[in-house]
Amino acid sequence: MAARYRFLLILSILLSVFSQASIAQEKEKYILTPAPDIWYNDVDGIRLGVRLKGEMDGTFNDGPHRLDFGIWGGLWIPDHPISYYTSFTEPIKGLSDFGNEASIQAISSVRTGYSQHRLQLNKRWQPGFDEYNYKELAVYFSQEKLFEPEYRPFDILWQEDWKSLFGLNFLMSFPQESGYFVGIIDLKTNVNDQSGTFSVGTLELKQRFDLNDRFKLRIRGFVGLSSENTVPEFRFMNSMSSAQNWLGSGISRAKGTIPMPWMESGSFQIVGGANLRGYLNREIQLLTSGGDPTAESVISLNNEFEFPNPVKRHLQGISIIGDLIDFRSYLFFDIGRQDFVSPTTTVGNVSSNTPVLADAGTGFQLSINIPDYLGKDRGIFIRYDIPFWLSDPDEGDNNFKYRNVIGVGAIFPF
Repeated sequence: MAARYRFLLILSILLSVFSQASIAQEKEKYILTPAPDIWYNDVDGIRLGVRLKGEMDGTFNDGPHRLDFGIWGGLWIPDHPISYYTSFTEPIKGLSDFGNEASIQAISSVRTGYSQHRLQLNKRWQPGFDEYNYKELAVYFSQEKLFEPEYRPFDILWQEDWKSLFGLNFLMSFPQESGYFVGIIDLKTNVNDQSGTFSVGTLELKQRFDLNDRFKLRIRGFVGLSSENTVPEFRFMNSMSSAQNWLGSGISRAKGTIPMPWMESGSFQIVGGANLRGYLNREIQLLTSGGDPTAESVISLNNEFEFPNPVKRHLQGISIIGDLIDFRSYLFFDIGRQDFVSPTTTVGNVSSNTPVLADAGTGFQLSINIPDYLGKDRGIFIRYDIPFWLSDPDEGDNNFKYRNVIGVGAIFPF
């Protein structure tokens, strides 16, 4: 019921803004563009809905009163059959100019068993006309809660109390003469005593080196730290992104979109975090047996050496399609460690040190990517990795063995 009241409050704010805009800009036209939407998960079944994109005519996602709204119904009529998402963004004129927008954004969402309501201040700095050379800062306050665990692929990774999060995200991106660099800092702290106060911080650095027009080296460093009382969805795993980040994609937001037998087989990865892809099966086996593979801290280094392949060359030769579709082939090496700040853990009366883990192999990535007007990636990234060597295989396994991992997402989208 409280979520409905928040939704009505958001709608009333939007209507107020629209009415003021119509008075101040009588000669301008506000455009609402609808689009049908269909999706699937194991709780809603087929989920049908409509999305609305709202903007002032001719502004192309770069003007005032920007709206992204969607509402859906689950055909299996679950306990919560209606879900919605709405985001409204308003530029702050006094702090904005071309390529350097400041804005305030209101987000409200109740879908796939998760309720989130956020107020966010955004600022972008972009020198010149290069959309890939920019800095972005987001500062926000968010109220969120899991209210229906049935939607979660592994509910042991989740806690159900309300969280009140103050957060900051800073992203820096710039091309170089022989490559490309991206750095991301993300900090958040929960101040709601109901779920226990905690703090989480991550640092992600990504560098691409263009050795020539055919060979590339990609290096990624990741560090994640959290306080002692951090709830499991914000803690870190060796092989995958933190469970909270799964909500950011429709593919991983709810169980069943990726069939659960695929997930439980230990060969389907939600890319991100430390991304030690060779240890996915170990963590999935722990999850399916009721264990918790998360840790308070993690550090890792991911390396990919890209080499040419005939599929990529063929796609590059096709007009237009070659700019949207890519097929990469690479050799990879990952190394990392959980709980590197306090590596000694105690289980019962037995103490042990968390080992350094490494894997190596070869892989392929198919991407269909259509950057938005700010140069940000929008698309699908599907990986097939073969981690044929593990430094710490399971008992009875060889270090060298055929293993395969299908990944959704990209640690190197560029």
